[in-house]
Amino acid sequence: MARKRDEPVRLTRIYTRGGDAGETSLGDGSRVSKLDCRIGAFGAVDELNSHLGVVLAGDVPVRFRPWLERVQQLLFDLGADLSVPYGVADRLRIDQAAIDELERLCDEVNAELPELRSFVLPGGTAAAARLHVARAVCRRAERDAIAAAREVELNPLVLVYLNRLSDLLFILARAANAAAGADEPLWKPGG
Repeated sequence: MARKRDEPVRLTRIYTRGGDAGETSLGDGSRVSKLDCRIGAFGAVDELNSHLGVVLAGDVPVRFRPWLERVQQLLFDLGADLSVPYGVADRLRIDQAAIDELERLCDEVNAELPELRSFVLPGGTAAAARLHVARAVCRRAERDAIAAAREVELNPLVLVYLNRLSDLLFILARAANAAAGADEPLWKPGG
């Protein structure tokens, strides 16, 4: 029986032996080297998603949970977007609405925070530190996607989404410290 478009993928066996020679399949079925720029980009996105799982497994402000859970879902969509050549129609793609939601969250949470007077060091609470790690990995995923976009055509909104997501993760890290009443570790030049 064929699966419906909105039905999750059915995985009946985890290993396939198809990648044993250093190749893997893109979302359209074409085979590429595991060193292909798109594989690197969605591998970094997968790593980012794993870090968000660590954030959610810990003590994070309850208010953040649905936002981060939604981001995890969208990062899987983003990986699917990267895995299908951009010219292939009728495929899952990151859209402007996903970016608009990140911007809305950035504005909402940032409005509650004190004005920045210095660069913020990663740390404070455990939740804030984990969010900063996720932010740093997000920046790397963005760089990997930019590098891939120089070699193959990608949905340009993927790059915008990752850029905006790193902003949100920075703001959430600050907000996690604020919610716990923890001081924000600030950079002291030469300190």
